[in-house]
Amino acid sequence: MPTRQRPDHPGPATIRDVATAAGVSIATVSRVLRGRDVVAETTRDRVLSAIEELRFTPSRLGRSLAERQHAASGIVFPDLSGPYFAEVVLGYEEVASELGRSVLILSTHGRRAAREMVLDLAGRVDGMVIFGRTVSDEVVEEVAAPGLPVVMLARPTIGAVDSVNAENRATATALTEHLLADGRRRPVLVGSPESSPDVAERWDGMAAALGAAGIGEPKRVPAGFSVEEGERVVGELAAAGELGPDGHDTLLCANDELALGALSALDRAGVDVPGDVAVTGWDDVMAARYAGLTSVRQPMRELGATAARALDERLRGDRSEPRHEVLPTQLVVRTSCGRHEEETP
Repeated sequence: MPTRQRPDHPGPATIRDVATAAGVSIATVSRVLRGRDVVAETTRDRVLSAIEELRFTPSRLGRSLAERQHAASGIVFPDLSGPYFAEVVLGYEEVASELGRSVLILSTHGRRAAREMVLDLAGRVDGMVIFGRTVSDEVVEEVAAPGLPVVMLARPTIGAVDSVNAENRATATALTEHLLADGRRRPVLVGSPESSPDVAERWDGMAAALGAAGIGEPKRVPAGFSVEEGERVVGELAAAGELGPDGHDTLLCANDELALGALSALDRAGVDVPGDVAVTGWDDVMAARYAGLTSVRQPMRELGATAARALDERLRGDRSEPRHEVLPTQLVVRTSCGRHEEETP
């Protein structure tokens, strides 16, 4: 018998460890644990041997899946602060309530035990929506493997789970082309694409438009997604003399909160907007409209609502095949880019 591969992480063995040790898929381990599906005897023996050797204990998730009596769904967010997350949650809760389901919400922001918390939540709900990069792909697979319905929200799909996303690349390209048509040639990308699949797609769309115009790789400034982060990073750029007639002429911000902070920092530094520097955001939150901020309107409530409906379809058994929905976004041009009338394509 081949030597078992030991887990390369601290803590109790996971269903993935058992699958690796037995040389099978996570789904096969799940079928062995349920004891009702047909699995070849030799395969079952390998799985059971790996379970014993690794001292694997099925989570409460695995034990509760057969009951499905929670009448609750779970949603996992990276953070619950800010208008974007609030709107998505409202959309999700409104539909879930109409469907007769309560909602358990988990924020993983700054929590080291995110995996354990997500698995614990999975054991208390009938299905789960996982938002963005809250947990690794491996944890998503671990949650979904025993059969728990899962919907990815604002994140590329993993395996055979559903996904709901907003369109990013094409609208980001259109936004950048609009700025190029206004003569902007020295942009700064403000944000951290590695922390958000949405932002990574926006950066891709912007880079495509810049490349087509013969403009090289733009300056990138990492930042969180808050007003305070926008004030900090843009204040530093302004203090270093990197913005204005002799520096960068555009700030492409990953979201509206960053852009609103940027506007505040530029005002304090005496940098004219949009004369010296154009500023754009993303989401089109209410404050952006009052600030005259050019942005991209996301269907924030509809994102949450669509995820709730997709999860309900899986829970009721209306379909078994995964579905991947992409909701449209809309460029809204305002005075932070030099136009005095709102424009929508």
